[in-house]
Amino acid sequence: MKITVHRLTSTAVGLLAACAPQLASACATCGCSLSSDAAMGYSALPGWRFNVEYDFIDQDQLRTGTQAIPAPELAIINTGPAKQEVERQTINRYVNLGASYTPDPSWNLTAIFPYIDRSHTTYGNALPTELGPADVSAADSTGLGDIKLLASYQGILPTHNLGLQFGIKLPTGDYGGQNLNTGSTVGRNPVFFSGGPNAGTALDTSLNPGTGSTDLILGAYYYEAVSQNFDAFVSGQFQAAVAEALNQPGATYRPGNLGTLSLGVRYEEDPDLVPQLQLNISHKSADQGVLADSTDTGGTVIYLSPGLTTSLGHSLHAYGFIQVPIFSRLEGYQLFPRWTLTLGASYAM
Repeated sequence: MKITVHRLTSTAVGLLAACAPQLASACATCGCSLSSDAAMGYSALPGWRFNVEYDFIDQDQLRTGTQAIPAPELAIINTGPAKQEVERQTINRYVNLGASYTPDPSWNLTAIFPYIDRSHTTYGNALPTELGPADVSAADSTGLGDIKLLASYQGILPTHNLGLQFGIKLPTGDYGGQNLNTGSTVGRNPVFFSGGPNAGTALDTSLNPGTGSTDLILGAYYYEAVSQNFDAFVSGQFQAAVAEALNQPGATYRPGNLGTLSLGVRYEEDPDLVPQLQLNISHKSADQGVLADSTDTGGTVIYLSPGLTTSLGHSLHAYGFIQVPIFSRLEGYQLFPRWTLTLGASYAM
């Protein structure tokens, strides 16, 4: 049986740290669910690996259920009984810096440091006949996100190709908003709208760089050669908040639970140029609390993700992926991307 010889990457199995559930309240289920460990190839070789990854997600399509919302139906959103906000666009740029250490074939320890650069625009509660430039409110949300610390144990089988993962997400990113009872600012350096009719009011809590929550992470992965040139993998991960800093009357917020499942194959006839294909499935429950957009933050999404990994030297590899959504069932009204881009590089020592 052939076992892939690349070392484990610094990113976690399953969902990446930059695409955790602190994505826009208008699209909490649309973040990237790519398995970058699988992109680089699983292994149990001891040593250090340093990783940098860039993710681009342009949420420019307003959707509900399984379909896009035609312009004439916008009136239903903000003039119907629910009087929902009409979101315009959210552009997310994430940079993940990771350090991973494998002391022996059975263990891998990882730290992931995400940097968030997000721009958001909304029409707010403007009437459908008034959706013009003067009705657009804008905000920029940038800074350190929530750091993840993870450990993987792959000593269950002598081939070290079955692994269990556990970890924690820390509330290191800025978070918060405005108390609904008093109007006072809550959290740590929350973002406020800088322009438009909403200028001076707090941005949605889920659009801040962090969530203010401490989350537990559990996962598992398995990979194996299925023929002379093909490797296959399956990985899954579950993340849930266990403590929330926003827990005062009028200012409660808890991000929804998030589960991901990834399946894929890698074609390794040429180890310096490895095409691959992933199927990424994610399901997120709705955010909770008075500061949460609980009606517009849940759903299930499936992505088809072709990509390529290439060798740039003895210890340096790079990879690129395009994620294309092939299915989405979204609760409420959510901004959704037509595609996402992931680029990364990894150096082993």
